[in-house]
This record gives sequence, structure tokens and C-alpha cells, in this order.
Amino acid sequence: MSAPNPSPPTGPRTSTALLTDHYELTMLQATLASGHAHRRCVFETFARHLPDGRRYGVVAGTGRFLQALADFRFGDPELEFLGDTGVVDRPTLDYLADYRFTGDIWGYAEGECYFPGSPVLVVESTFAEGVVLETLALSMLNHDSAVASAASRMTAAAGDRPCIEMGSRRTEEHSAVAAARAAYIAGFQATSNLEAGRSHGVPTMGTAAHSFTLLHDDERSAFASQLKSLGLSTTLLVDTYDVTGAVELAVELAGPELGGVRLDSGDLVSQAHEVRAQLDQLGARDTRIVVTSDLDEHSIAALAAAPVDAYGVGTRVVTGSGAPAAGMVYKLVAREGDSGELEAVAKASRDKTSIGGRKFALRRRNAAGVAEREVLGIGEHPHDDGDDRSLLVPLVRGGEVVAATDAHTAREHHAMARAELPSRALRMSHGDPAIRTVYQDEGSRVEVEEDA
Repeated sequence: MSAPNPSPPTGPRTSTALLTDHYELTMLQATLASGHAHRRCVFETFARHLPDGRRYGVVAGTGRFLQALADFRFGDPELEFLGDTGVVDRPTLDYLADYRFTGDIWGYAEGECYFPGSPVLVVESTFAEGVVLETLALSMLNHDSAVASAASRMTAAAGDRPCIEMGSRRTEEHSAVAAARAAYIAGFQATSNLEAGRSHGVPTMGTAAHSFTLLHDDERSAFASQLKSLGLSTTLLVDTYDVTGAVELAVELAGPELGGVRLDSGDLVSQAHEVRAQLDQLGARDTRIVVTSDLDEHSIAALAAAPVDAYGVGTRVVTGSGAPAAGMVYKLVAREGDSGELEAVAKASRDKTSIGGRKFALRRRNAAGVAEREVLGIGEHPHDDGDDRSLLVPLVRGGEVVAATDAHTAREHHAMARAELPSRALRMSHGDPAIRTVYQDEGSRVEVEEDA
């Protein structure tokens, strides 16, 4: 396993300005022409609801967004493309040539748990500066939060047994790196993805696949080769042919010091019991059993009573275990009016309503420190009854990033945030959000509707 290294690799920086949608820039062009582009505004990122049956979500991708924000610049190549393709006109190109985000951004700390309506990202800027960040923010937060939310359920089901992310071959190459980072934030111990190790300091691990065994003339020579090269602490894949014979051969060659065996097919529960009994009988009582094979939070929970030491998870974690996007939206919730003051605005269309006004948020906890409510204040910070925890933290001030962006800090925060949730939050069965979202407006409290 590699040592954590939170520092990203150095090298030439690449603009992130075109990681956006066409209509962000056409809106910019129209508002520059109308004179509305420089109105002060508040944009808010939130999820109207959690994926079906989920009891909480996990914020991830914030650190990547903040790093990308630093490179959100329109250089000559970007401006040339926009001009040659006629996306925007000359005045808009001139504006973009000098674009710098100079506003403030608040948000839930990366790794925080969130619920319907939680203002996970609050952008305070002019319309022109904030509108062009919509796609950049949503693409990262929606993907990474979906992965982290699934990964958190998996690590909760696994308890003290480590989970290893192994899903790189089941998603796009850049998404694989982001997914490994998000899974690590939510408690996974390591990843198979080396770029995630280099870029984000996620510990990496891996040994051999079935092809390694099949390459050799027989299983004995394959195991002997792996043990000679990687040492007795390695993990041998024992289900290429016959599991019982492979386990016996593995202990014969490595002795009781064999690090581990991996099971990748069949009835994992019964096989784990059989292999554990065989290993103990052969004297390899400390040899670990690692299981893989399309695991998710439910199969991990089903393996809780089996003598398993670690789980390798691939497809299901990198695809959000059935919820590949977190369903977050980026909405204008307040704008500067003719009086110069901010005025609440909100979308009111059927099934996609939102609640206007700049939000402030705290996690209401009981005297034992267990979360009870998500309390959102509209226009002002809600009253703290003494056991509450403020949720919005400064991420960017005056255009400068002021928050940590590394995965290790986010991982520590998630462990704390999940620990304060009520026990019902960790149930694997379908259910409603573990805590309710309540709005406070000028001292009154109105519980948010389920579809708000």
C-alpha cells in the first residue's frame, strides 16, 4: 500500500473554463447586453430529494471544484474556439478574456452529510461571475457525491472491515480517479487506481488477476512466482480452478505466514466459512480472506456474519450503487433589486419548486449529540439552541480559496458527521431521510414539503 500524499502533481495547468454548457455563455452574452450581468446574486446548490430509499447523502467533489475554480480562465485557445464557432459575440469574448471569480463561496465541508434542501454550495457574486460556474460545480458535486453516498453506506455495512475501491475498469478514466477519491472520503481504505494515489494521496493496493494464473503452466508455478516476487504477505487469488485445492497449495507454498486469499466468485458466504475452516486447520489462522465479485452495500451487509476480513468493491461503488448522480441543482435564489438590496427569487414550476432567499444552515442535535433536524434559516442564521452545529463554512473569499481541498481532511470530517447521525440513518432498508429539514423565516418554522 502506498503512503498518502495529499499534494497534487505539478505540471502545466489546463484551463477548466470550457467544462461548461453552451447556454451558460449565451445567458452571459444576453445579460451583458441588457445591463443585468453585474447585479449581485446568490446561487445555491442543493438536492430536492435523496435517491429513492436513501437516508442521507454525502457531500464530495468540493475540493475538486475549488481546485478547478483556480484554473477557470479563458485563455487564447478557449477564446479562439468560442469566437470561431460563434458561441458568443465580441463584447462577451472581451469580458471572458478578463474573467476572474472575485466573489465569495460558502458550503458544507466536504465529507459532510446532507439532506433534502441542504444548501451544500452557496455562491455570492455578480450574475456574470456566478452563472458560468453552474456546470463545473454540478458535474463534480453530482458525480462525487453519488459515489461518496454509496461508499458511505458500504463502509457503514462493513463496520471495522476495510473496503477497497476497485472500479476503474467500470467507468471513464477521469471519473475513475474522481470516484476513488470520493470513496476514500467516505471511508474506503484504499484504491486500485494509481492516478488517484498520485493526484489525491489515496493509498493504493493490488496483487494479481486470473490472467496471471492462466499465464503459467499450472497454479503451483503461478503462486510460487507471485510469492517470490511480492513476498509472503501477498494475497493469492484462489478461485481460478478449484478453491479447496488452491487454498491447500497456497499454504503449502507460503506456510502460515501467507497474507491473504481472495475469493471472486460463487456463494461468498458459504465459501468464506469453508475457506476459513480450511485455513485454520492448515495452521494459517492469521491469513486474511478478501472477497470481491460485484459487491454492494446489501451484499456486504449479508456477509457480516461470514469470516471475511476485507471487501473489494468495483462497479457498484463507482456508479453510485444505483444512483449515479446525486440530483443536485444550481439555482438563483436571490438577486439585487432596484433598491440595491437582495431580493429572494424562486422557481415555482410544477414538481420543481424551490425556496428563495439566501440560506444559512445548522444541524440540530440533542443533548447526547445526536442529529435531530436540518435547520435552514432564510436570510439570517437560524437560532442555535445550544447543541447545534453550524454547517456552512467559508470556501472562497474575494475569489481566493480559503478551505482545505484534500481528500484526507474530508475523510476525517465525514467520519465525524456520520457518527452523529441517528442509528436509523445506517439501516440498509429503504426509508425516508434520517432527519427532517426545517426552514426558519423570521422566527417561524415550516417543515419543508417532501417535493420542495
